[in-house]
Amino acid sequence: MKNFFSSKIFRFIWSAALAALIYMVCPPCFSKTVLLVLLAVQLLLINMAHIIGSFVIVTHIARVAVGGLFIFSGFIKANDPLGFSYKLQEYFEVFKEATEISILDTIYEWFAHMALPLAVIIVASELVLGIMLLIGFKRNLTLWLLFAQIAFFTFLTFYSACFNKVTHCGCFGDFWKLTPWESFGKDVALMILITLLFAGKENINPLFTDALTGTVFLIGLVVSVAFPIYAYRNLPPLDFRAYAPGMNIKDNMKYPPTYRPDSIETGFIYENLKTGEKKHFNMSNYPWQDTLNWKWAATDNVVIRPAIDAPKITDFNISSLDGANITDSLLNDKNYSFWLVAYDLSKTTDDEVLHAKINDFYKLAHDAGINFVAFTASGPGEISDFKHKYSALYDFATVDGTVLKTMIRSNPGLMLMKNGTVVANWHYNNFPVFSDVKSKLMK
Repeated sequence: MKNFFSSKIFRFIWSAALAALIYMVCPPCFSKTVLLVLLAVQLLLINMAHIIGSFVIVTHIARVAVGGLFIFSGFIKANDPLGFSYKLQEYFEVFKEATEISILDTIYEWFAHMALPLAVIIVASELVLGIMLLIGFKRNLTLWLLFAQIAFFTFLTFYSACFNKVTHCGCFGDFWKLTPWESFGKDVALMILITLLFAGKENINPLFTDALTGTVFLIGLVVSVAFPIYAYRNLPPLDFRAYAPGMNIKDNMKYPPTYRPDSIETGFIYENLKTGEKKHFNMSNYPWQDTLNWKWAATDNVVIRPAIDAPKITDFNISSLDGANITDSLLNDKNYSFWLVAYDLSKTTDDEVLHAKINDFYKLAHDAGINFVAFTASGPGEISDFKHKYSALYDFATVDGTVLKTMIRSNPGLMLMKNGTVVANWHYNNFPVFSDVKSKLMK
């Protein structure tokens, strides 16, 4: 029996059965023809492994490609682990909305709460696995962990693409934004490459002696864990966002001549009264007259073609507490000004020493005639409680929470502005001294 389970016949049986299962359960959003081709390629690679493995160069090309891409992807996300955790939260919230099972709701809610440590674990594992593959450390363990991680990401990106839930996967952070289908295609390509690695695993050997290989692994492990923690406790060392120092927010809000808006198709989700099935219909085929079998459940707008050359910033608006739009007046302020960004006051760091520093900073800026305003997405009641708790005298304005989380990866964080340009920014762990800022940056 043991020989049968390790035979080529059994390999073909389980691989063909798995391919058939995937083909049958795949939603209609994905082309059955394309799926059939992809499954046929995987079947071929799995069942012809003994032949493919004899081409050593194929294994090494796949090894460098997979290892390099995992390290690159992990590094970009490790550079901004807080931003990646926001993306994970978005995924878990979508999954929670999609399920009707209470225990799964609890699990997804817990995952959303643990998004930040999960983000650090994921990015560190990507970096470590890429290093392990390239140096040939623990070959079998590395391959199975690579497969598990890419299977997880393939599911996430397919779900996002198929059901149009998360429009930007965060695979490469703000450095390179991929659409869900592009992300899924990338993951499928990695799955094929990893299958090639399984086929030629006997060609994957350590690059160095055991002692040196182990040392390189340990160094890589320490750096892979330390780097995202450092980036979280400070600010992203490499800032690819539209609010990075040196960026002009006004320029990033402008629409270029080549801009074309989204092409959106209005659709409807109807529920089948007999089966409970929910199905998407467009304007030409929705069953509005068939009230015996279908009832309207929701309106569902689908992006047929994404915007072309859209501005980097599309949703930046500042409102005073009485509702007035003060965006232009703040962006066009030709003098220096300070923006304190605290997207959610209930989650703002509760450190009396820090808030005393902020209050002192505000007083010195105010005495020097420099504008200082705080931005938050919290409501008037929370703002009032916050000001009372920390004796904050500075003014507040409201901005969308997602925008604030994008502006600076710190709650609170400080930005020095002039005429719409971000001069500098600081994490609350590195809150500056006013005299230093004035002498070094405000000239």
